[in-house]
Amino acid sequence: MAKVENRKRNSSAMVVLGPGTSFNGTLRFKETLCIQGKFKGAIDASGALIVEKGAVVEADHINVSSLLVHGAVTGTVKAQDKVDMFSGAELKGDVTAARLRIADGVLFEGQCSMTGVDKDVEIFSRPTEEIKAELQRANG
Repeated sequence: MAKVENRKRNSSAMVVLGPGTSFNGTLRFKETLCIQGKFKGAIDASGALIVEKGAVVEADHINVSSLLVHGAVTGTVKAQDKVDMFSGAELKGDVTAARLRIADGVLFEGQCSMTGVDKDVEIFSRPTEEIKAELQRANG
């Protein structure tokens, strides 16, 4: 019962630009936006963006919390959290994100910059006791 209520609540927070939709301009949103049609312009949002298979997004820039690409995206992407590119997706542009996942069969043309990494941790060359002590200090 709780799962059904959660799905209803989550689906109400998503806005969908359907397959027949063509939109030019600037998009701003706080929740999740799913593009199934065509978009041209700029995206400045604190929410997540989903670009479905068959959708085409041509943007000067895309600033979102996360981006899931099944379709085609052209433009510079900045994601606070992650960018996921699924099989069959196309992304042409530079990507800046904390996490990046690229599936087999993706066309990606651009450069990637990773953010949100405090420092490199080489766990294989450090003694376990040293790593445990550092984690205990960091967690209080």
